[in-house]
Amino acid sequence: MKAHLRQSMAWLHTWVGLTAGWVLFFVFVTGTAGYFQQEITRWMQPEQPADNRELAGRVANGHMLSLALDRLDKVAPAAASWRITLPHEALSPRGWQPLAIRWEDMPAPGRERGASGTEQLDPRTGAVQAHGLEPRETYGGLGLYRMHYELRYMPFDWAVRIVGACTMLMLLAIVSGVITHKKIFRDFFTFRPDKGQRSWLDAHNAISVMALPFFLMITYSGLLFFLFLYMPAGRDLLYGAGPMANKAYYDELLERGHEHQPVRRPRADVAALVAQGEAQWGRGNVATVTIERTRGEAPAVVVARANHGSLDFFNPPKLRFHADTAAPLAEKPAAGGSARITQVVTLNLHEGLFADIWGRWLFFVAGLLGCAMIGTGLVLWTVKRRRQHLALDGAGHGHVGLRLVETLNVATIAGLPLAVAAYFWANRLLPVGMPGRADWEVHCLFAMWLATLFYALARPLGRAWVELFGLAGMAFAAVPALNALTTERHLGRSVAAGDWVFAGFDLAMLALALLLAAMARKVKRRLTPAGEPT
Repeated sequence: MKAHLRQSMAWLHTWVGLTAGWVLFFVFVTGTAGYFQQEITRWMQPEQPADNRELAGRVANGHMLSLALDRLDKVAPAAASWRITLPHEALSPRGWQPLAIRWEDMPAPGRERGASGTEQLDPRTGAVQAHGLEPRETYGGLGLYRMHYELRYMPFDWAVRIVGACTMLMLLAIVSGVITHKKIFRDFFTFRPDKGQRSWLDAHNAISVMALPFFLMITYSGLLFFLFLYMPAGRDLLYGAGPMANKAYYDELLERGHEHQPVRRPRADVAALVAQGEAQWGRGNVATVTIERTRGEAPAVVVARANHGSLDFFNPPKLRFHADTAAPLAEKPAAGGSARITQVVTLNLHEGLFADIWGRWLFFVAGLLGCAMIGTGLVLWTVKRRRQHLALDGAGHGHVGLRLVETLNVATIAGLPLAVAAYFWANRLLPVGMPGRADWEVHCLFAMWLATLFYALARPLGRAWVELFGLAGMAFAAVPALNALTTERHLGRSVAAGDWVFAGFDLAMLALALLLAAMARKVKRRLTPAGEPT
């Protein structure tokens, strides 16, 4: 019975993995980039000035708060809410946050919210910061991140459903894989090189076990993002079908719709209230000061910290004070109750919003392991079946299905990295003022990816693997050089200035280039002698 179960699970694992493998590889590559989407966007907009964290660190909070309140008094004297962002190192994905203000006007009759405005201020003088040159149009890191569930060029609902179906198949593949491998932990420490199919299986097993908790978490939590798109019956039963059903649901869940009253400058010493927050959470951990007033409530100053160390990124710990007397006010319970908290924690886990820089690197590495797990699984399928066909006819040629899978593997596993490199190349080479520039960056990515498919069809498979991996490695290695030729923010200057966003991006490109070059060399040594013409 146990043996029959394992055989059934092995069959399920194999075919489920193949069915969804190519889409999942794309999802993992673009989703993994999302852990550094803010840094990618900053690199793709070199016109943006470097952050002023050293300058801000020398200015007292009280001085910055006074300047910010003066500016809000001037530009939004009768707004529904004011918010001051103090300089701080925010958690993923926002990065460094400068001194800034934001306000929301009173809503017009019949509308729920009013118009809003934001400004970035000089921490010393309160002057509105000019950004110099207008930054180039780009989707940046956010564009890569959104691709992992929007799939680009497809209607949103269909893209999300396809990704959801593939995600469910991946969950089945993970569970069936655990059942199939009864010696899964021993297999983790087993790798037999130069054994063909056995080596691919060992690599697949080791990688799968190495980050198994991450794979389970990322797959299950991904299904919760679009819960009501996958299973709308419960919501529709209570709120009805149609485009307004989702809005009605979230209005009730998040307790929206409270009528706001105009705010004014607090009489309390806001700097002293911030000091109370720092005494509780640590120096530099107060992220924002919000002044708002809801009907039936006295004006309140809400102090929230950024690096809160909790999983609830969307509802961080906060202190509330009376705006005139500075008396502490009771904290409002989180909207949505325990169900909302569970959802928020799960989504925070998926996006790594709670993590510091080292946590994000850990998630990034785990995401790369996910790419490797899917890639080795796809290759293992073809290696096993090519061996079977060779045993049957001595040639292994003429099997259309096998050739199609092998070609898709080459174009996906070796071609997609080259396409991502083309995305970064396009950012530096397309004219800055080009109409529709951001869209053309994305078009370049997919055009290159499509070109790798035709390339894989035209070349012997062994050569296609080696050449595409090699081209991808060279393309990534050239990104820092291209950056140096087209901007003034080259690697040497970035390191000297301590601009680790630009320097880190260039160094990451070089690291990826080395990894892809090593893969090209490895594939050349292993695949080319296996019967492929060279």
